Amino acid sequence: LVMVLNSTSVSWSARIQMFLTFCKLVAILIIIVPGVIQLIKGETQHFKNAFAGNDASVMGLPLAFYSGMYAYSGWFYLNFVTEEVENPEKNIPLAICISMIIVTVGYVLTNVAYFTTISAGDLLLSKAVAVTFAERLMGSFSLAVPVFVALSCFGSMNGGIFAVSRMFFVASREGHLPEILSMIHVRKHTPLPAVIVLHPLTMIMLFNGDLYSLLNFLSFARWLFIGLVVAGLIYLRYKRPDMPRPFKVPLFIPALFSFTCLFMVALSLYSDPVNTGIGFAITLTGIPAYYLFIVWDKKPKWFRKLLGK
Repeated sequence: LVMVLNSTSVSWSARIQMFLTFCKLVAILIIIVPGVIQLIKGETQHFKNAFAGNDASVMGLPLAFYSGMYAYSGWFYLNFVTEEVENPEKNIPLAICISMIIVTVGYVLTNVAYFTTISAGDLLLSKAVAVTFAERLMGSFSLAVPVFVALSCFGSMNGGIFAVSRMFFVASREGHLPEILSMIHVRKHTPLPAVIVLHPLTMIMLFNGDLYSLLNFLSFARWLFIGLVVAGLIYLRYKRPDMPRPFKVPLFIPALFSFTCLFMVALSLYSDPVNTGIGFAITLTGIPAYYLFIVWDKKPKWFRKLLGK
């Protein structure tokens, strides 16, 4: 359904995304308000010795890092749609800063609300924490919460496909992917091939039934490239100081960010070698592909014809 929506209309995808974001914020408020009431009543027993008995080993850090950062991953999707944002020099950093504050406050208060009612053990056993919370506090109204959770997931999927299809589209336009992915529907003006190609990739990922393995597997490649990109921006600050830069940040911020990403990626190779190793192996296939399709200038005629050149 999300694929069809993104193939049909850019404006409708954006409108539905705004509606679903509103639904997500309503769902968060539905959880936070009863949580605050519980706090006022003095329900703080689950906060006492909250971290006692936990395994705080370094080996658990990568999965904790990936799981936590996944909740905030919308910030870099915005960068993929720069060409479709009005006045991006001003609006993109503004949107990222405002949304990160809203998301951080909302998510922290949501987790505080959960612990007013659910213990750490029960939280780990729950298949849907928001639903468990609602069943214990809201009575018959709790039926609305799974609907809001589903709408929230739908919104995340819609935003992800909207953004990632643009990355495929631009990569194709730059000659890094087959030319067909840079084509736009003549009437609907959507990057139809770039959207459609995501469907089989999504189906393949669904064969892995373990959410945490999938998160580790995908997050490894994601944070490896984010760390390298940020390191590349630091390099360009020195190598090409005269490039136009609409906004800057102090260098220690990207340096710390890049180091944290690459450190967690390296640590995850040690702590979960199977899933991260698979991700690393798939990532390495990009090197011969890059030299074969991009760097190699003297391609035979049949090969260029196959690429649509």
